[in-house]
Order: sequence, then structure tokens, then C-alpha cells
Amino acid sequence: MKPIWVVDDDASIRFVLEKALHKVGMEVRSFSNPRDVLSALEDACPQVLISDIRMPGGNGIDLLQQIRQSHPSLPVIIMTAYSDLDSAVASLQGGAFDYLSKPFDVDKAVDLIQRAVDESLREEQAEDAQQDAPELLGQAPAMQDVFRAIGRLAHSQVTVLITGESGSGKELVARALHKHSPRAGGPFVAINTAAIPKDLLESELFGHERGAFTGAQTMRRGRFEQAEGGTLFLDEIGDMPLELQTRLLRVLSDGHYYRVGGHSAIKSHVRVIAATHQNLEQHVAQGKFREDLFHRLNVIRLRLPPLRERSEDIAPLTRHFLQRSAQELGVETKRISTEALHVLQRFPFPGNVRQLENLCQWLTVMAPAQVIQVKDLPEDVRPGTAVVVEGARLFTDALHAAAPDKVDLAVAVSPPPAFSAQPEADWETRVEQVALSLMRNGTPDVMHHLTQRFERAVIAAALAQTHGRRIEAAQKLGIGRNTITRKIQELGMED
Repeated sequence: MKPIWVVDDDASIRFVLEKALHKVGMEVRSFSNPRDVLSALEDACPQVLISDIRMPGGNGIDLLQQIRQSHPSLPVIIMTAYSDLDSAVASLQGGAFDYLSKPFDVDKAVDLIQRAVDESLREEQAEDAQQDAPELLGQAPAMQDVFRAIGRLAHSQVTVLITGESGSGKELVARALHKHSPRAGGPFVAINTAAIPKDLLESELFGHERGAFTGAQTMRRGRFEQAEGGTLFLDEIGDMPLELQTRLLRVLSDGHYYRVGGHSAIKSHVRVIAATHQNLEQHVAQGKFREDLFHRLNVIRLRLPPLRERSEDIAPLTRHFLQRSAQELGVETKRISTEALHVLQRFPFPGNVRQLENLCQWLTVMAPAQVIQVKDLPEDVRPGTAVVVEGARLFTDALHAAAPDKVDLAVAVSPPPAFSAQPEADWETRVEQVALSLMRNGTPDVMHHLTQRFERAVIAAALAQTHGRRIEAAQKLGIGRNTITRKIQELGMED
């Protein structure tokens, strides 16, 4: 970890902070004026910078503005003896991580600096992980299964059916299949069959000849022709009218089709990828979807999990979308606090990844400071954000991340309850609900599954409490040093 820099013309303040930070194992470098800091920044960069707001030869707000231009990701804490609203607003609007009013409690000051350090380290890791970040992100086991399937299917010509809720990223998966296929040099053409009127959809798909119908004044190439040599993505295939299902089946069967009003068969060299958020088996049973077409499409099925089943992916996705929104708007990328991330990870996101992306665009515009706090989130995203018991929160988060596709909807969708009077009973009841759902739906190894999630959550809580010091975390948990090291390795918690 890089050192903490303290800037203050008051030697006693520098001394107090140096002693307190050295005590918790942090290296400190002190400065008495902003000029020396700016000069030192040409050769090095701190982990966190703490600056007084009023000093001879400069002030903290001006220093903050210069640092934001040269080192935008560096967390800056502003100290001021003038704890008025103007100073606080000026520092936060200027991009400060937070401000510290003098005189301050040393322990609280160290806690604030530690939070800034944690934020800085997390941002560094996120930046490393997001170099050339792809559109399709995910560390959750369910998403890793999707990535492995994309790798296996990319070089195949087989038809793929992608299922998943609206906004879960089905088109991104289709684009990834195309991008990594031998057809990558050809076009990728997407059409949402639910968004085009029934009487126009046939012409959109297959094209039409001149004079085929009123208004057809010229010949028009359809999406199949536009996708020649590449991939055609048929989104919301479950909404396709039955008569068009027959024509699509014929193309998939013999590779030929006719333009509307045409008499010459056109050979198709297109890979078809279809997607739907609907239950096609149920549509087949109801006579709304052709069974033979269903089997043609359902050669390989990829199920894309909803965001509520991959809460561990919310953090990298949020940072990715905040970064992209900032680039699109031409502004500095905002960061999100740990507490705000926890709120997002507990939110069920009925609109899935698309809803998270829209939320990040909103936060880029509306959040007042560079670090997004819980209070900056929309009210509908932070219901019941009262203080919760930390251990219960972590365990509930882990259970939500573990919930597979067969968990009852009521369990999978509902946000975790606020733990108040009897937290132990609350989380134990929650575990019972999830365990019962898993067992009812035939999930194997339920005990192992939940035990791993429990151990990961509890160890994560202990490491967070001890700022990553494993020996101290093991002591708090009442286990040996070798045990916690082994568990961290087994549970995939290594940095």
C-alpha cells in the first residue's frame, strides 16, 4: 500500500495524524503547504491525501481541484476548522472523498482515512480488472457457465436459443457468440419480433419484391439477406405470429426462403440465434408456438440468469456503467461507496442489467459528489435502509448470491428484510426459507452449498473488521491461523 499524505501548516495536527496512522500500520508523509504536495505528485502518488482547507500559500479546495485534474481517482479528505456548510459543500462538490471538522476525534479520523484507503484499493483493483472491459461481465458461477458455453459454441454453426428475463443481456450473449465465431467478419443483424407490427414482420424478415403489396415501390432486402454470411438474432421469438413461424421453420430446415411476392428461392447462409423471456414449452402446450420450430431452435439452450441471482456481479457492472456513462457525458467518472454498493446488492433489480445501467446513468447526472453515498440512491432502490446487523446482512447477501434459478420467486425476488430487534431469529428464518426452496426443487448438496456461502460471508465480515489482517480475523472467529488461510483458499477468496 502507498503512503498517506497529510498536508497542514499546523505541525501539531501533522504529528497527531502521523502517530495515529503509524499505530495502525500506515506509512505517512507530511507536508506544510500545497506547493510541496504538487511538486511531490510529479514523482509519486499517495493512497489517500488529507489536506487542511486554509493554509498559507494556498488552500485545500484549490489543491483538490488541481489533484482532480491530474489524479482523478485519488481520494482526498479535506480538514477544516471552519465547519460551516459552505466549506463542506465546496469540498464535496469539488470531488472530495469526505471532510473532517477540526477539532476531530482521532479514532474517528482514522476510521474515515481507513474507509478512504479501502475505497482507493478497491478502485485500483477495479481499474486493473476493467482494462478493455467487455460488455458482458460476470464473476458469478452462473455467468461463468454462460461464458464457458459461449466458448464451446462460438465455432459451431448450431442454432442457439437464449432464455432469460427482459434486460438480462440476451443480445450481448448473441453478439459474443457472433464475435467469437468464424462469421465474425460478417454482419450481425438483430430484430425484435415483438416490436414490429404483424403485417410488416414478414417483409422485415424476408424482404419484398417491387409491387408485392401497396406501397412496395422498390425491391427491399430483408434481415435474412442483410445478415448473409453472418448472424441473425431474433429477439423475443415467442411473440412471432404462427404463420411466420412456418416460414422460419422452412428456412431453418432447408436453408431457402422467398421474398414477399417473389418466385425465386434465395439460399441463406446465416446462423440464427433466437431469444425469449417467455416459457416456450408453455406456449407450445397452449398452441401459441409450433412444436417443430421449438425443437429446431432449442438445439442448444443458454439460460441467462437474472441480476438478483448474481449479486456479486453488481459491483463490477456498476463501476463499468459509471465509467461508460461518464465517458458518454464527458464528465469525471464517479465512484460508489461500499455502503451504497451493499444497498444495490440487496435490491432485486426486476429490470436486470438494463435497469442497473439506467440507474448508473441517472447517478452520473444526479449524484452531487464524486463518491456516491446511500442517500444519493433513488428512494425506490433503498427501501428500509435502516441500520442492519452487519453479520446478518453479509449472510443474507451471500444467500441471495447463492439463489439458483429454481428458488421460489417470493424468496428470490424479495429484498432482504431489515434486521432490528431479533437479528439472529431473522437470519435463521431466512436460511430456513432458502434451504426449503433448494430442497423442494431438487438442488443437490444443499448443506455443502449453504455452508460454503455461510463461511465465505463470516470470513469476509471478519476480514473487513480487521482490515484484511488474517491472524486477527482468525482470533475474532475463534479459529486457527492455518484454518482461515485454508478456508480462504478453498472458498476462492484470495485477492
